[in-house]
Amino acid sequence: MKKITNYLSYTFLILLSLSVFISANSQTTKKVKVNKNIFGAIEARHIGSATMSGRIAALDAVQKDPRIIYVGTASGGVWKSKNGGVKFKPVFDKHNQCIGAITIDQDHPDTVWVGTGESRVRNSVSVGDGIYRTTDGGENWKRMGLDSTERIARILIHPTDPNIIYVAALGHLWNANKDRGVYKTNDGGETWEKILYIDENTGCSDLTIDPENPDILYAGMWDFRRLPYFFRSGGTGSGLYITRDGGNEWEKVTEGISEGTLGRIAVSISPVDPNIVYALIESEKSALYKSEDKGITWKKMNDTPVMGARPFYFSYIVADPIDTNRIYKPGYYLSFSENGGKNFMPTYITGGNVHSDLHALWISKKDNNFLYLGTDGGLYVSNDKGSSWRFIRNLPVSQFYHVTVDNQEPYNVYGGLQDNGSWMAPSKSPSGIQNRNWTSVGYGDGFYVFPDKYDDNILYWQYQGGNIKRKYIDTKESKDIKPYAEEGKEELRFNWNTPVAFSPTRNVMYVGSQFLFKSEDKGDSWEKISPDLTTNDPEKQKQDETGGVTIDNSTAENHCTIWTINESPLDTNVIWVGTDDGNLQITKDGGQSWTNVVEKVTGLQPGTWVSYVCPSLYDTATAYVTFDGHRTGDMQPYLFKTTNFGKTWTSLTDDNIKGYCYKMIQDPVNPNLLFLGTEFGLFVSIDGGEVWSQFKGNLPNVSVRDLVIQERENDLVIGTHGRGIMIIDDITPLRQLTEETLQQDVAFLDSRPYELGYLGWEMGLTGDDEFVGSNPQGASIITYYLKKRHIFGDMFIEIYNNDGEKIKELPAGKRKGINRVPWHMRMKPPKVPSSPLLAYRAMYGPTYPPGEYTVKIIKGDNTYEGKVSVVYDETIPHSAESRDKRLKTLMEAYNLLQDLAFIDKQVTDIGDQAKEKSAKANNKSLGKKLTTLSNEMEELHKELVATKTGIAITGEEKLREKIADIYSAVLSYQGKPTQSQIKRLGNLSNQVNDKRVLVDEIMKEELPGLDKQLAKEDIEGFKIITKEEFWEEDK
Repeated sequence: MKKITNYLSYTFLILLSLSVFISANSQTTKKVKVNKNIFGAIEARHIGSATMSGRIAALDAVQKDPRIIYVGTASGGVWKSKNGGVKFKPVFDKHNQCIGAITIDQDHPDTVWVGTGESRVRNSVSVGDGIYRTTDGGENWKRMGLDSTERIARILIHPTDPNIIYVAALGHLWNANKDRGVYKTNDGGETWEKILYIDENTGCSDLTIDPENPDILYAGMWDFRRLPYFFRSGGTGSGLYITRDGGNEWEKVTEGISEGTLGRIAVSISPVDPNIVYALIESEKSALYKSEDKGITWKKMNDTPVMGARPFYFSYIVADPIDTNRIYKPGYYLSFSENGGKNFMPTYITGGNVHSDLHALWISKKDNNFLYLGTDGGLYVSNDKGSSWRFIRNLPVSQFYHVTVDNQEPYNVYGGLQDNGSWMAPSKSPSGIQNRNWTSVGYGDGFYVFPDKYDDNILYWQYQGGNIKRKYIDTKESKDIKPYAEEGKEELRFNWNTPVAFSPTRNVMYVGSQFLFKSEDKGDSWEKISPDLTTNDPEKQKQDETGGVTIDNSTAENHCTIWTINESPLDTNVIWVGTDDGNLQITKDGGQSWTNVVEKVTGLQPGTWVSYVCPSLYDTATAYVTFDGHRTGDMQPYLFKTTNFGKTWTSLTDDNIKGYCYKMIQDPVNPNLLFLGTEFGLFVSIDGGEVWSQFKGNLPNVSVRDLVIQERENDLVIGTHGRGIMIIDDITPLRQLTEETLQQDVAFLDSRPYELGYLGWEMGLTGDDEFVGSNPQGASIITYYLKKRHIFGDMFIEIYNNDGEKIKELPAGKRKGINRVPWHMRMKPPKVPSSPLLAYRAMYGPTYPPGEYTVKIIKGDNTYEGKVSVVYDETIPHSAESRDKRLKTLMEAYNLLQDLAFIDKQVTDIGDQAKEKSAKANNKSLGKKLTTLSNEMEELHKELVATKTGIAITGEEKLREKIADIYSAVLSYQGKPTQSQIKRLGNLSNQVNDKRVLVDEIMKEELPGLDKQLAKEDIEGFKIITKEEFWEEDK
C-alpha cells in the first residue's frame, strides 16, 4: 500500500504560509482555474435573526386550506408553510431573492406563480429577473420569461382557464426601458404578449380581474423614476385603464377621478359584488374612488391624509371577500372602512399591534376574521379582523446593511437593519442562537454598529441621516455625538446611510458628510480634516423637491456625500474616501491635502457610486475599490486594484461575478484570498482577483452588503440584506488553496484547533414556531481537498492517538473540492448492565484528551496522512491539575460501569443457564439447586441494576444508576470533581468489588460441583463468558 504524507503543524503552516504569500504577492500570481465546486462541503450557518424579521413584499395562501402559505420577501426569497406559519422553509434559494408578486392557482394549489422584483421602490430595493412557476408546491421552479421587466407588481390567473395569465410589470426603476406594462399569456407562460404599454417610463403598478366576467380588467399605470438623488412619482403616463375584451383594447378613465398629474394607482374589486371597484389614486389630493357599475362611473369616497400616505411605498387597497362594505388600506398602519370607503379607522384602536409599513394583506374567503399581514418587520396573523395579531417568529429575512464583530468569548456580531433598528447577538449560544439572544441597541433604520475596541462598555450605533450615538451598555444611555456645522458655515450633508469608521490601529473615529471629520475622544469633539470631497453638484441637492406628486424627503435621496471611509492599517496618514457621486479621494498626510484619483479609473460612467475602498493589509500603496452603478441602471460589477496610490488601476472583475458590487475585503493571512459581496451573493478569489467563484454553500443568491473576518476564530461573518447574518466558520482551509494544492489528488488542509470546552445548556423549549440559529459544529473538523469526486472503491478515515492506537473510524467525504468531516471526539459510551430502563446518565462517552491525533484517509490502495489538533478552551478557568483530576475520576467511573456490566453479564448468564438446566434435570435435588441458583442470580442482578418497569419514572436506584449518576456529574463539568463525588465513587467501587468477589466465589465453589452432577445426566455444564468474549460482542 502506497503511503503519502502531507502535514505541517497548524501554527507552523500559518506562519510559513504568511511569509510565502507575502513574498508571492510581489510576483506575478499564477492563474488558478477554479469553480464553485472547489468549496465543496464548506457551508455558511445562519444565525438569524427572526425576532426582527424583514420586509414582506407579497403573500398568498390556499383558500381551501389557509395553513398553506407562500411568503415573498423583499430580498430574502420565497418561504412556504404548511401549518399556518408554525414552521417555514425557503423554497426559492436557487433563484432571484427579490420578490414582487405571488399567486397560487387556487384550483391547482401546487401550481404557484412568482414574479421577481419588488414593486415598493424605495432607495434600497433590489432587482428581479422575470416570472417563475412551480407545479409541485415549490420543490422545483422554472423561469417562464419576462426576464427584463425587473419588477412585477401583480400576477392574475384567469378564473376558468389557468393557461391565461396576466402580469403587471412595473419595469426598470433607475432607467427607462420598454419591458413594462401589462402582459398576457394564453399558453401557460410559454409565450407572452404585451397588451398595454404607455411609454418607456410608465409601468403597471396594479392590476385586478373581474371574477364574474374575466374579460374585464382594471390597470393602474404609473409614470415614475428614481435617481440616486431624486425620486419622481407621477407623470403624463400615469392613469387608470379598463379593458372589457381581455386586453385587446383599453380605455383610459378620465371622468370622475382626479385631474392633473397622477401618481401611483392601486385597484381592487369586491369579490362579493364585482360591480364594485375601488381605485386609490395618488394626485395633488390623493383619494379613494369607487365605482358601482364595473368602472363606468366613479365617485370620490375619501381624500383624508391616510389615502395619501407615502403612495410609492403603500399604495394598496383590499376589498373584503365576504363583507361588501369592508375594505382595508395598508399603510403606516392598517386602516379599514365598514361603509364602503366613506370613513376609515385604524385597527390598532381595537388592539392591533404590528410593525409599521404594511405591504401585503391576505383575507380568507371562508372566514374574513382570518388575515395574514406582511410588514417591514415581518409576517403577522390575526383571527379577529386585525384587532389582535400574532407575530411569526421564524422568518429570518432581516435586511442588514452592515455587520461588525468584537473579540469577546464567544464573539458578538453587530449590525443595523432596514427599518428594524440596530442589534447584537452572540455568535454561538448554549441552545442555539434564539430570538431572545438578540439584543436591541438602537432604533430607526439601522446602519453601522461598532463596539469600542478600548472600552467594552461602549458601542456606537446610528440611524438615518447621520444620527450617530455612543451607547453605554451598563446604563443603556445613548449620547448624540453627531457633528454639526459651525455657525455661519455650510450645512452638513449626511447620506441616509452615513459612513462611520474607526482606525484599525488607534483610538480614532471618522464620520463623513461632504467633509471628513475625525475624533480622538469618542465623538465628544470633531476636527474637520478635509474640504468638500464630493462634486457638490447643486442639481443633485434638491431633496426638498423629491417625491414627485407627493413630496417624500426622508434623507434617502441625500446626495453629494461621503459614502465610505478607510484608513490604511499600515500608515495612519493614508486615508481613502469614496463618495456617492463618484469621487475617489486619497490623502497621504492625514488630511492636509487630498487627491481625487477617480479619473484614473477607466471603464466607468462619470458619477458612479464608490461603494467601498479596501486598503491592502500588506502594502500601503495598494488598495481595492468597488463601484456600484445600479442607481443609474448600470447593473455591471466593478472592482479595481491599484498598487501606486491610485495613479493607475486594473480591473479585477470577470464573467463569474454576478451583480453590482458592495464590498471586497482581503484576508489577513493570505493576501491572495479575497471576498466580494454583490447584490447576488458572495464571490471568492484565491489568486488575488484573477478568477472569481461564487460561494453557494447554504448561501442563496442573496444581497451581501457587508463582510468582516473575526480574526481570532478565522470566521467570515456575512451581513446579508434579506437573510440576516451568516457565518462561514474557519476559513483556514481556503487560505491553503494554491496551484500546488489544487493539482494534488488528495491534500490535507489544516483547520483551526478544536477547543475542548462546554458551551452549556439553556432552557430552549420554545416550540416549533421560533427560528433558532445554528451553532458551530461541536467537533474537531478533518479537512481535505479532493481533485476529483471519489466514486468507485473504498474510502474511509482512521484516527490514531499518540501511541499509534486506532481509536476511531469514520466515513469519508467523497465530493470534489473541500471536504469537511466532523469527529466528535468522544469515546464510546461506557458499556453498562442491561435493563429495561435506559441508563440515560451514561449515554455519552468521555472526550479524548487534548493533543495531536493522526488522521489517515484510506482511498483505494493509497493512504494519505495528516493531523488534527485538540486543545483546551482557555476561557474555562481550570488548572491542568484540576482537569487531570477530573479525567482520572471520570475514567474511574467509566471503567467501573464497564466492570459492573461484565459482572452483571456473568450473573445473568449463570442465572439463565441455571434456569434452563433445571428444566432438563431429572434429579429433583439437582433441579432444586439449579432453581435456587437461578433465583439467587436474579436477586443479585436486581442489586446491580434497576429493573422496575412502568410508564412513569420509577426512582429505583441500584449500583448501575448510582455509578452513572457520579459519571454524569463529573462528565458535565470541566474542572475537578467534589470531594463528595470522589468519596462516593470510592464507596461504589468497594461495592462493585464485593460483588466481583461474590460472583467469583460462586463460579469457583458452586459451579464445579453442579457441572459434575450435570455431566452424570449428560447435560452440558456451565459456560462462563470471559472478558475477551464480553468485549468481542461489541465488534
